[in-house]
Amino acid sequence: MRHVIALDVGGTGMKAALVGADGTLLHEARRPTGRDRGADAVVESILDFAAALRAHGIAHFGEPAAAAGVAVPGIVDAERGIAVYAANLGWSDVPLRDLLSARLEGVPVALGHDVRTGGLAEGRIGAGKGADRFLFVPLGTGIAGAIGIGGAIEPGAHGSAGEIGHIVVRPDGPPCGCGQRGCLERLASASAVSKAWAEASGDPEADAADCAKAVESGDPRAEEVWRNAVDALADGLLTALTLLDPHTLIIGGGLAEAGETLFTPLRAAVAARIVQFQTLPEIVPAALGDTAGCLGAGLLAWDLVDRKTATTPTDTGPTDTAPTTPTDTDPTEVST
Repeated sequence: MRHVIALDVGGTGMKAALVGADGTLLHEARRPTGRDRGADAVVESILDFAAALRAHGIAHFGEPAAAAGVAVPGIVDAERGIAVYAANLGWSDVPLRDLLSARLEGVPVALGHDVRTGGLAEGRIGAGKGADRFLFVPLGTGIAGAIGIGGAIEPGAHGSAGEIGHIVVRPDGPPCGCGQRGCLERLASASAVSKAWAEASGDPEADAADCAKAVESGDPRAEEVWRNAVDALADGLLTALTLLDPHTLIIGGGLAEAGETLFTPLRAAVAARIVQFQTLPEIVPAALGDTAGCLGAGLLAWDLVDRKTATTPTDTGPTDTAPTTPTDTDPTEVST
């Protein structure tokens, strides 16, 4: 059975799947990155995992993967296939595409940025399906963005398009690691809300989820923390919407798990900022959760197959097919 390898590399764990031509998840597995052993160990863990996935495909589906897609964090040069830098993995200038292709017996490999790859999945088969222009914004430890145009993600001239977390929304705000002050991610990310609520509540262990629960219970301290974050987020999104004019704005990440506690005030705050020449986009929660990066990596791999076999319609992979229930899940892999 024809299939591709999809691999999503996070800070501490990796999610992977073998994906069929119709979008079916044929096999899923997880492993730790091994980052505590250093950058070289992380790279070797990725290569070993990919090789194990290839072997599984041969053993269970009768042939090796036709291609592979891998999503990684940090700065990525997708065109040259180089993982340029990732602070949480400790690597720099890793020719990951070539290393993976060599370990996989020469099959083509696509390398993508984790947020843009997740955005690709959300745009094609998730919350943005059917929208020719969308913006995907995950609110996690930081804030990033993926700009979707015509079923593809715009990387920018230098691979850094969509970094809306570093739009300055409060010029006199807290310092950011990028060197500026008042960046959006320092005020409206899940980690920023966690910090603000821990200080306001006096509980150093409190996090953004706790703040959302306190908002729902009517705690005025939580309401103020939440309102400040939503206002900052709306200001940052307004800048992005003014530049990009998307049909759909997809919000994901940990903060989006608050549901309507986030989306009801956020929609109202963005709507209040829209002026006459602008059109309010649909603001929706992400649909794919933490599987988006892995599913997007599978789409990158099938895109490679599509380009290689463009003259053979029966060999094309999925472009808008939602994944179905996995047929083979490996319970022996380590969960992270």
